[in-house]
Amino acid sequence: MKKSERMEEFIGRLDSVKHSCGHHHPCFLGYFECFNSGRYYEAHDVLEHLWITSGRTAPDYRFYKGLIQLAGGFVHLKLHHDHPSHPKHGRRLRPARRLFLLSMENLAPYASLHHGFEVSTALDLASRFVTLIEEGEFERNPWDLAATPRLPLPT
Repeated sequence: MKKSERMEEFIGRLDSVKHSCGHHHPCFLGYFECFNSGRYYEAHDVLEHLWITSGRTAPDYRFYKGLIQLAGGFVHLKLHHDHPSHPKHGRRLRPARRLFLLSMENLAPYASLHHGFEVSTALDLASRFVTLIEEGEFERNPWDLAATPRLPLPT
């Protein structure tokens, strides 16, 4: 089964998609469901599916890319948190910071509200984690399982 087929199947199983009012793309809604439940890798994948199919010339290309990068930053932090002494996962704080910065760069051009989503909350979240990583001198992981970040659902 191709990745695109697996993503279509995955999207169909998401609660937010089943209960949506239909004015947002299922992948967009699925991103928030996955992100807010700490499934950052899945959030990344589900929105990447929309990002790839929309193409580089789509007006929302950088918007989706920024949200994907935000989830990717948290993938790094979660892997580092779960396996801090692992040879690869133990060095994920710098890549996480880099993805948060790229996320901010890609999301910044979109107004405070885009597709019903408060973009400023994603920008603030990425900025806060960049600061926390830097203040920890790339030695202290600011991600905490008990306080996983959440994004407001699009309206």
